[in-house]
Amino acid sequence: MKWIKWIVGGLLLIPVLALVALLLVPSERIARLAVARLGEATGREVSLSGDVELSLFPVLGLSAGGLEIADADWAGEGAMLSSARTEIGLDALALLGGEIRITHIEALSPTLRLEQRKDGRANWRFIEGAGDTAAGGSETGQGGRALSIERLQLTNATLVYAREGEAAMRIDGVDLAMDWPEPQGPATLTAALRPAGSPVTLDVDVENFASFLDGKLERLEARLTGPGGALSLGGRATLQGALAGNLAFEADDLQAFATGLGAAPGTLPPWLGRTGDIKAQMTLTDDGDLALRDLVADIGGNVLRGTFDSSFGATPKIAAKLQAGALDFSALATAPSRGGEAATDEQRSEGWPREDIDAALLAAFDGDIELQAESIRLGALELGATKVALRNERARMVFDLQEVAAYGGSLTGEFVMNNRRGLSVGGDLRARGVEMNPLLEALFGVTRFSGSGDARLSFLGSGQNVEAIMNSLSGSGSFEAGRGTIKGIDLDALLGSVDVKGGSTVFDSLAGSFAIENGVLRNDDLLLTLPNLNATGRGEIGLGAREIDYTVIPRALRVNSGRGLAIPVRIAGPWADPKIRPDVKGALDLNLSEQKKRRAEKARRELEDALREQMGEPVEAPAEALEAPLPAEPAAPQQPQPVPQPQPVPERSLEDILKDEIQDRLARELLKIFD
Repeated sequence: MKWIKWIVGGLLLIPVLALVALLLVPSERIARLAVARLGEATGREVSLSGDVELSLFPVLGLSAGGLEIADADWAGEGAMLSSARTEIGLDALALLGGEIRITHIEALSPTLRLEQRKDGRANWRFIEGAGDTAAGGSETGQGGRALSIERLQLTNATLVYAREGEAAMRIDGVDLAMDWPEPQGPATLTAALRPAGSPVTLDVDVENFASFLDGKLERLEARLTGPGGALSLGGRATLQGALAGNLAFEADDLQAFATGLGAAPGTLPPWLGRTGDIKAQMTLTDDGDLALRDLVADIGGNVLRGTFDSSFGATPKIAAKLQAGALDFSALATAPSRGGEAATDEQRSEGWPREDIDAALLAAFDGDIELQAESIRLGALELGATKVALRNERARMVFDLQEVAAYGGSLTGEFVMNNRRGLSVGGDLRARGVEMNPLLEALFGVTRFSGSGDARLSFLGSGQNVEAIMNSLSGSGSFEAGRGTIKGIDLDALLGSVDVKGGSTVFDSLAGSFAIENGVLRNDDLLLTLPNLNATGRGEIGLGAREIDYTVIPRALRVNSGRGLAIPVRIAGPWADPKIRPDVKGALDLNLSEQKKRRAEKARRELEDALREQMGEPVEAPAEALEAPLPAEPAAPQQPQPVPQPQPVPERSLEDILKDEIQDRLARELLKIFD
């Protein structure tokens, strides 16, 4: 029993003696040994600042005013890691055996700078060269002993990441923890970031962390979780950034997720949608080249499938081929569904927006994107099978409408946005066989026109806002339609009866052309033909000023002794409230000009004859009188005729009478076209 007591007592005495021995060793000496060991393992200069204290509880270790690990020789100025307060945990048994084994490092308010060069060098790779092992490996290439850090914790850290040729990224308020219990085993890293106040967490599991730090390809699982969504990656990766595996992204609030990562509120456009669900096979090189295969992206209910490739450099390059079913971008459209009902009179009269257009996106990337969709909905505007290609190069973006089915016909052409030397927009668009009724109803709320036709439009405008662009527009175009109808008004009957109500106008053709200069569209050859009537038109439409001054002249062909009856209708004023009235003076000029000439000539001859008789001069017989047969008996001498006196002007002129008769009726009927 005595031997047993001595053995037990000896065992209990060993820890006591160890603690006494540790207390007898100066803390400064332990600190110097720990610093030397850390510097030997990293190949960098390491220093502690401030007072150094030795602590025994809760773990054996050192507490110092600050820790600083120097950066690589090729990196920028300053330390790679510097902290205001540092605690270093040590393995007591290893320390008694003369081994400095650092079990954990905790740093308060540190600054961690990570830098990477294009040639693959990174300042977190402490030992360079073949056969070298990074911190945490078994041996260094310089004969150093093993370094094992079971836990690393950074609290309220500032993280700075700089990649050669790119702007440095800085994140404040980062909490980072790494658990690495076995030098050749797995490691778990957890980071909490607050770019916008709300916490964003990153969890990473690496299968062999020592090999991963040495730049080798290792299995990795990562998940980024933020407000409203999460992004996960699973596959094989290297410390330099190369990765191959599965990508999955789910968000029930895309804007909240983007804001949580530091984006400004409202960065994402509303038409993008609220939710997101993306899955793909992902390959990322350490140079930043990204490839997505088997891509399925559901953004706000719009599902896209295909491939996506990008390379990141001074100007990122993007190439994508996407297919889709029915796409709904109704939120893109702000136009009302019927004739401007969604906008107030005040809003319609305000004019074009004057806010500068942010065209920075045009210079943000170069690329080629192809899209095929079964249908696309843009508010009230609906397109059928669509095939478009987008090409962007040096801030010049071209939308190539290769095939767009729309309203029974097709749309083709190009639309261009150029921001190389200030913003400009232009295009060359063609429409073939398009049904007017659904198209005009979708765009302007006009429902009374029907028929199919063709159109062409070429235009160019420049300016930093919509108002400037609309006032600078130039170009040309034409339109042509075959047989169609105008419901609610019978132009043929209107010119022949004062009691016409309702009905329809069936026209044989509609055609015209126009030119645009300085934001003003001019047309002088509008022609609408019917069996018994035609209508011509000419005038100006101020695209920039949002004003119109246009005259339409319907002409009945079977009245007025076959010469036709024309009643011009003038449409003038601002778009928000144009005035539509018959041009009675123009009607008189058009329809009574011949009668006026004949009456004026007859009055002139009568006046000349009367003056000659008074002066005793012979009066010339009119031509029709010379051709008449001579009378049987001599005619009695004619008495001098009095000079015709001017007839009193009637109280109401013919113009006033016609105006009262047709103005209200004609204006009211023509306005029905725009109901």
